[in-house]
Amino acid sequence: MLYLDISTGLPQRPRARVDRVWRALLGLFAIAFAIGASPQERPLSPEKAFRFSAHALNPHTVEARFSISDGYYLYRDKLHFAVEPATSGLAVPSLPAGKVKEDQFFGRVETYRGNLIVNLQLDGTTPGQKVVVQAESQGCADLGICYPPNVQRVTVALPAAGSAPTNPDEAPRKQWFR
Repeated sequence: MLYLDISTGLPQRPRARVDRVWRALLGLFAIAFAIGASPQERPLSPEKAFRFSAHALNPHTVEARFSISDGYYLYRDKLHFAVEPATSGLAVPSLPAGKVKEDQFFGRVETYRGNLIVNLQLDGTTPGQKVVVQAESQGCADLGICYPPNVQRVTVALPAAGSAPTNPDEAPRKQWFR
């Protein structure tokens, strides 16, 4: 078969130069996509951004703790606690003062960053009883993403009368060599 060169009357473009330009643009696009999709830019789930834990200090006090990830904050006025069973009454907890922030969504608010510890006073509990501590919270990421209210629950075994509470940050000790 015979192929004829067809002329449009315009000078021919160097094909290699066009290919290099397209490859460069494609490479820049891939780099931009990789930077935009880096793990630092992806928001954490609320459970990871605002890790909730609780442990008993004594049969009538539970320490509730939020570990708030870097780049995230909780709203003080959106933080609420409850205890189940309902017969285990919960006194209104005293929340520490937060850092005042001018928020684009809620105006002037107090927020928490880092670690937040709240002692919850229980009424009507018995030593050795298990209770479910429920924390409802709402927070945002510095990226400009705010989360809807989030409820997290933790089951806590209250210590028996006369037993010492365990520190959740301390590993359990083996009792082999007493």
